[in-house]
Amino acid sequence: MNRQAWIKKAVIVSISATMGMGTLLAVSPASQAEAAASSSYSQTKGQQVVNYGKKYMGTPYQFGASTNTTEVFDCSSFTKHIFKQFGVNLPRTAAEQATQGVAVSKANLKPGDLVFFSSGSRANGKNVTHVAVYAGDGKILHTYGKPGVTISNLNSGTWKETYLKARRVL
Repeated sequence: MNRQAWIKKAVIVSISATMGMGTLLAVSPASQAEAAASSSYSQTKGQQVVNYGKKYMGTPYQFGASTNTTEVFDCSSFTKHIFKQFGVNLPRTAAEQATQGVAVSKANLKPGDLVFFSSGSRANGKNVTHVAVYAGDGKILHTYGKPGVTISNLNSGTWKETYLKARRVL
């Protein structure tokens, strides 16, 4: 490469880097954290978690289910079990799981993200009482009540009304 071409390339790279830094500095710390989580997020791993969890479709729900069994699950023992298979050791309860990883906006959910709700008899609209795994296409993989492990629509009914937040742990 001749000297003039090299200088031109160096100037373009410098301008691009400067513009990129200006854009990075213009976003909030929360947006930066979400951007960092998105850049390190593995779409494949998230989908693998969902696919592995689907193996348990129909497994009965039992509140307070032991983490030492796959015969029954409650919401957080289910998420704890499936994520453990991929090297993520989650705490036992939904409320504790809601403190893990980084925050993700509902608009930026990806398969494998944990989604949290305030639903059921212990709900007050603010406290986390339920956890599910975002399965993509507006669906969540989780367990509750009579259906046991199931897939539900995040954007309708109880789940739309009681949604609180999401976290990315992968």
